[in-house]
Amino acid sequence: MRKALLSAVSLAALAAPAAAQVSDDLVKIGILNDQSGVYADFGGKYSYEAALMAVEDYGGSVLGKKVEVVTADHQNKADIASNIARQWYDTEQVDAIMELTTSSVALAVQALSQEKKKVTITTGAATTELTGKQCSPYGFHWAYDTHALAIGTGGALVEQGGDSWYFLTADYAFGYSLEENTGAVVKEKGGQVLGAVRHPLSTTDFSSFLLQAQASGAKVIGLANAGLDTQNAIKQAGEFGIVQGGQRLAALLFTLAEVHGLGVESAQGLTLTESFYWNRNEESAEFGKRFMERTGAMPNMIHAGTYSAVLSYLKAVEAAGTDETEAVSAKLHELPVEDVFAKGGKVAANGRMISDVYLLEVKKPGESDVPWDYYNVLATIPGDQAYLDPAQSGCPLVTN
Repeated sequence: MRKALLSAVSLAALAAPAAAQVSDDLVKIGILNDQSGVYADFGGKYSYEAALMAVEDYGGSVLGKKVEVVTADHQNKADIASNIARQWYDTEQVDAIMELTTSSVALAVQALSQEKKKVTITTGAATTELTGKQCSPYGFHWAYDTHALAIGTGGALVEQGGDSWYFLTADYAFGYSLEENTGAVVKEKGGQVLGAVRHPLSTTDFSSFLLQAQASGAKVIGLANAGLDTQNAIKQAGEFGIVQGGQRLAALLFTLAEVHGLGVESAQGLTLTESFYWNRNEESAEFGKRFMERTGAMPNMIHAGTYSAVLSYLKAVEAAGTDETEAVSAKLHELPVEDVFAKGGKVAANGRMISDVYLLEVKKPGESDVPWDYYNVLATIPGDQAYLDPAQSGCPLVTN
């Protein structure tokens, strides 16, 4: 009888639904990015606000447990970022880290998170290495990457006759990746790369680099940088009369925040690629309005991507019935991404979230009387075309 009773209890336990389990009775998300340097407007405090919006829109809790968001400034230094991430994991019970502007930072934190078995969702960094050779079973890449930027901006300019390129490249992982990806697209479309020069992150003097690019005679000078670096390069190119002399500038990673900072007068006519534009439809405009009310700025793809990443993480926790990393990661791969940022988004085996991106052109002054309405949408690039085929990414997690 005792054996029968034990058997009955065991069967009942197996048949009963698993109780929701949340570590420390709290789901804690960290937003780690640059809040004081060249990428402060690119992501920064605005990404933190986007994360807070996502938590509020979700109801402030998941599986009956409160959701908390913390944030810190990594100063674009991989060692500082790793130390913050380690402290968050070891002593502050952070479950997942997101945003991670700056590719060297994102690679370092993703590697640490794999060791600690924690989820990262990168929205601010660009390198395809995050879902390539250095991919992680717990690492995810949202919003954009260097391949999507190369396909969008690089491909469009070659088709418009810009078939010779020279690159000004930020001297770290992001810049190398963006130069490499764009150069490959240029060559695939029949163009040529005449050379490249690398500049330090956060430099204020682009004169020698711009003179080398000007002397190359390339039809297009590709700016493989971002944030204030891109703004400063464009301003100084104007002082040298580079565009007036017949060469074109390609801002390979330029977002709404940088267009606003530079001003439409200086940015007009630039072709660029983003995966979100606030004034594209009614839903995105409503999100933009709510974001503007709390930040004083309209969201770019980093901010909207961070909103989407946080929402998707909470949905995965809900679906898994736990915040345990393996279970949540499985659900992130499984669930579709449907929100204001992405429609019909899907997460590939290498962790790349695949959704549409947009080829955009900065309007001329006076073309719009709506504040922050800076773009004409030239084309929609389907996600499957914008992003690398996971089987070609080099990620060892992908099996053919």
